[in-house]
Amino acid sequence: MVKLAAIDLGTVSSRLLCATMRDGAIVESRKHTVITDLGEGVDARGVFSAAAIERVMDACREFVDETRSYGASRVCTTLTSAARDVSNGDALLEQLGDLGLEPQVIPGEVEARLTFYGVAHDFPGERIAVADSGGGSTEIVVGTYAPSSEGDAFALECARSLDIGCRRVTERFFSALPPRGEELDAAVAWMRPQFDAYWRALDERPDRLIAVGGTVTSLVAMVHELTVYDSRFVHLRDLTISQVENAIAKMRAMGIEEIAALPGIQAKRAPVILAGAVVMRELMRSGGYDRLTVSENSLLAGSAATMCEAMAGEAPVIGWTPTLSAL
Repeated sequence: MVKLAAIDLGTVSSRLLCATMRDGAIVESRKHTVITDLGEGVDARGVFSAAAIERVMDACREFVDETRSYGASRVCTTLTSAARDVSNGDALLEQLGDLGLEPQVIPGEVEARLTFYGVAHDFPGERIAVADSGGGSTEIVVGTYAPSSEGDAFALECARSLDIGCRRVTERFFSALPPRGEELDAAVAWMRPQFDAYWRALDERPDRLIAVGGTVTSLVAMVHELTVYDSRFVHLRDLTISQVENAIAKMRAMGIEEIAALPGIQAKRAPVILAGAVVMRELMRSGGYDRLTVSENSLLAGSAATMCEAMAGEAPVIGWTPTLSAL
């Protein structure tokens, strides 16, 4: 039994997972998500704003306190799309170091592998496609995870990170909310060929598409009008393309305050959820999927499993070794 913590600082959300692990599997966990909008303005300016850095640091101070209270022996801290796009990333990394963290800006393919590893434990032996659509990028990976007493088998066929995310689409294409029809059309025309190229590169499309991230979990909450978010209800819930299209049709005529008032939508996610829904619809359309399965597991669960492997002196299954800190 070992207690670990994984922190992921994304384009829209900063997230913490505190987990108790046994033999590489999570047996108990706590999650904390704060919408910090680290990627605000990054697509246009290529730098973190001082306000965005401070929002993330405020969240991380809370995360450090929670990690210590939980008794985690090691912490892994990762940064993804927004941090890959900026020229002033050191301004944030240095402050994170002052908290005792050892942050790593991970490549998109590593992000995809970690997410797949976190999700695939629920689908042992099944060839699946896993998509993680965030604020700045969408990671897609196809593969199979087959655990056995002789050692886990982990086979990936196509791991890609595309610079398509809800924050990037909103800032690049929408002048305001609700967006004009031609702005939505332009966003679709930009993202669709990139998704088409991904699916064409596969010899055979998997039957099952799994999606993670705040967009799809929020869409489930919206579709089912969850006034109080219930992760147990959302986890492994199917989301059909018609449900996604209906959500888009409802939101595309609304302003931010109207979207924020919808059941299941966090107020801070309201400015980007429409773009996120359009991204997911185009991903599904391009791949020929009429439904997907939503997973509450993600990069954080993959990080925790990879941390266990590294601490045991094993070669991590995904081929990436995390840098760990002790608080």
